[in-house]
Amino acid sequence: MKSKQFSVLFLFLCFSIFGQQKISVEKIYMGAFRAQGMDELHSLKNTNQYTVLNEDKDGEQQIDLFDFATLKKISTLFDTSKFSKDLPNVSSYTFDATEKMILLAFNSNQIFRHSFTADYYLYNTTNKELTKLFDFQVQEPTFSPDGKKIAYAKENNLYVYDLQTKKSTQITTDGKKNAVINGITDWVYEEEFAFVKAFDWSADSKKLAYIRFDESQVPEFSMSKFGKSLYPTIETFKYPKAGEKNSLVSLHIYDVAATATKKVDLGNYSDFYIARMQWTNDANVLSAQVLNRHQDNLDLLFIDGTTATSKVVVNEKDKAYVDVTDNLTFLKDNSFIWTSEKDGFNHIYLYDKNGKLKNQVTKGNWEVTSYYGFDEKASTIFYQSTENGSINRAVYSIALNGKSKKALSNKVGTNDATFSPNFQYYINTFSSATQPTTYTLNEAKSGKQLQVIEDNKALAEKVKDFDLPSKEFFVLKTEKGNELNAWMIKPKDFDASKKYPVFMYQYSGPGSQQVANQWNSSNDYWFMMLSQQGYIIACVDGRGTGFKGADFKKVTQLQLGKYEVEDQIDAAKVIGGYLFVDSSRIGIFGWSYGGFMSSNCLFKGNDTFKMAIAVAPVTNWRFYDSIYTERYMQTPQENASGYDDNSPINYVNGLKGKFLLIHGSGDDNVHVQNSMQMMEALIQANKQFDSQIYPDKNHGIYGGMTRIQLYNKMTNFIKENL
Repeated sequence: MKSKQFSVLFLFLCFSIFGQQKISVEKIYMGAFRAQGMDELHSLKNTNQYTVLNEDKDGEQQIDLFDFATLKKISTLFDTSKFSKDLPNVSSYTFDATEKMILLAFNSNQIFRHSFTADYYLYNTTNKELTKLFDFQVQEPTFSPDGKKIAYAKENNLYVYDLQTKKSTQITTDGKKNAVINGITDWVYEEEFAFVKAFDWSADSKKLAYIRFDESQVPEFSMSKFGKSLYPTIETFKYPKAGEKNSLVSLHIYDVAATATKKVDLGNYSDFYIARMQWTNDANVLSAQVLNRHQDNLDLLFIDGTTATSKVVVNEKDKAYVDVTDNLTFLKDNSFIWTSEKDGFNHIYLYDKNGKLKNQVTKGNWEVTSYYGFDEKASTIFYQSTENGSINRAVYSIALNGKSKKALSNKVGTNDATFSPNFQYYINTFSSATQPTTYTLNEAKSGKQLQVIEDNKALAEKVKDFDLPSKEFFVLKTEKGNELNAWMIKPKDFDASKKYPVFMYQYSGPGSQQVANQWNSSNDYWFMMLSQQGYIIACVDGRGTGFKGADFKKVTQLQLGKYEVEDQIDAAKVIGGYLFVDSSRIGIFGWSYGGFMSSNCLFKGNDTFKMAIAVAPVTNWRFYDSIYTERYMQTPQENASGYDDNSPINYVNGLKGKFLLIHGSGDDNVHVQNSMQMMEALIQANKQFDSQIYPDKNHGIYGGMTRIQLYNKMTNFIKENL
């Protein structure tokens, strides 16, 4: 009898102790909640197959080939275990047009956010030969469409490597650090237009178009690199801050056979950006998207590859700014698909080869969020949109004429798709706030699920042990009448009769979204950890954020930080009015743009917020880069009040609560200058605050134990001050 009672008591205690485990910063940032994925997933073009980069228990890597129809593994195309033990990890790979040759990147060395150099090897899947291409690292090597050549960049110059003769031809010779870059974007293009490779092969492999950046007049920014040496080193790079000189860009076409280059005539433009460049299906027609400096006028140009003359085929204007599209797709007859916000929401349009509008394919008060492709045989477009709510994503098909629209995904949350080459199947990636990421094989015609590839069931079971609270989605209406998407995480043992402190999180940048129905990020686990310690976490997407139409997104134009701060303060007041909230204990946190916001909220909303944490914040938009800042603010010379009225550095006298300011000294994006000048302003205002500088860490502030130390520091600050 006693032994049975003891057993029951022991089981109860075990459930209490082990069944409801506590989350810790160490668990989060050492990968305890990491979901299984499909790394480097490539959908092949010649066969109905796809490849994935896998790693076995011994750390060896394989590029495995799978059949879309059956999901069965057909073969292993490449296996590191078959070669030297000194072979490092594969970081990425690309195929030639025949998909028999693979270009493999090893020993990647990061430059900025997207750019890197690497050692490249060529692997022949037929004879299994692996050949190192160069004795030096290069950038962005790209097969020509005929598979006979590889174009690449090295030290700001462009080269073409002939696979048969094994010789390189140098295309440009004037490349020089901090002066001229050929075929690779400068810092600000890479960060704000999000591309690195600024060259492209024509369809017949006869021409190579590239952008040249003359950054000699761009002001330089220098950062100390402390490292562990006796003396720090200085890293200097070109960084155009708002209102300063940008790179002078030009477009060139290199004729491979003639080894001659022509400069494209863009004489009609001054102080402009070439935001995108790609060859059309016509081997002699190059396309380019050219933006004026204000970014409120975009021209799609068609350029004759022989004469290097251009004509405007589509013009987009906007009272605020025009978003650059990545969805430009040329059909067989060189008609093209284009996405635009011109009717107030992002939608798909079809133009003929001369730029005449044929029809608007999608319509409605919702946004197309991804364009997946066009099935020529079925004359069908596949896309992702917010049709079932701005916090969700669903996959759809629609005929080119805008008819026969069909919802292919049926689960509410975030759906994404990777289609097979013949558009017969797609791999659906799905997650929600309650469902870890799952990968399934689906039929493209109907959306019917055929097979589960990965369901992350082990992770789903694991998180059950932590008895995690749920994310409650709702629409928050402010006193001014603004309806804003929001979520809230309450403690699992929530008691409505108690009063809880609230910790708010936001990013708030133009077109961004934090209130999204998708699986947990690392931050979400941290928020749930805080909820286990008695805090309510709330997140509100204010005006200026995305996926609710152009008017909602662009209302912040010329006044970054005005309406967004109003909305966070107003939202905090609404939340503070809930019976279960202690309105005297509301804090706010953000990183980057979110740090700019949390600083402003604490200084301007000092009767609403008790504390704030700002990580890597912009403190004055005059310190940030030209492309991003001017897109929303124009230049400081044109809009001085817009800059000054909304920069937290000018409102430090309003500080009443507790403030933690954090920055990486090696941040090439939001320079530590922002926090240093904020500190000086706070010091001269005789305001007490806390701060932490992370030596040599960039905008992400990570590496080794950095994230763990950072999040423990923030956790302790919250517990002590909220």
